[in-house]
Amino acid sequence: MMTLTELFKGQGPATVLFDLDGTLVDSAPDLSAAIDQMLRALGRPPVGEDRVREWVGNGAAVLVRRALAGDFDHEIDTVSDELTFRQALDLFFTAYADLNGQQAQVYDGVEIWLRALRARGCRLGVVTNKPHAFTGPLLKMMGLDHWFEVSVSGDSLPLKKPDPSPLLHAMGKLGGTPETTLMVGDSVNDIRAARNAGMPVVAVRYGYTYGTPVDELGADIVVDSLAELL
Repeated sequence: MMTLTELFKGQGPATVLFDLDGTLVDSAPDLSAAIDQMLRALGRPPVGEDRVREWVGNGAAVLVRRALAGDFDHEIDTVSDELTFRQALDLFFTAYADLNGQQAQVYDGVEIWLRALRARGCRLGVVTNKPHAFTGPLLKMMGLDHWFEVSVSGDSLPLKKPDPSPLLHAMGKLGGTPETTLMVGDSVNDIRAARNAGMPVVAVRYGYTYGTPVDELGADIVVDSLAELL
């Protein structure tokens, strides 16, 4: 496996950006509970955590559309109209506001590496497609908020990952450059966003990859735990 020292040509990154769901925190139990509560309120059968894990990563609106369609390719759904979607989204937001962080857990190895990065003087940020209303509360409940100087959510800017603008915005706030900034994520959206921003990317195997092995998505380094990067 390539090391970070090799990736950054003799030095480590000065700035590190992290995805949230599936990278820092396993939030699927809370998200699936909120989705199932939403579906029951609409008179539909629940889908369960395994299905929801396959759908997480593109923001709340896409997650809700996938749940209504019962399929990852929500665009082909012909059953739920826009009115149903808006009702479902409101139901999901209400449910998730109560459930956010209740069953979520920080992945093993995350805090070890955050501590090591901070000791090296790295500046750290979070870039997620999660709505702003849920990002800060989840970081705080997980005890992670104090590590990060910048947090960019899915509704902070006009575009979200895989567009590079959230990464570049966070990088600019932290005083970084593409050559000295590392993106850490779990999905194709994180990897594409990093590539589009011109920065290296590390991917973790334990996250939400829509059923595609993360090793096939083109990251510079792929690990089972962030502690491997020490």
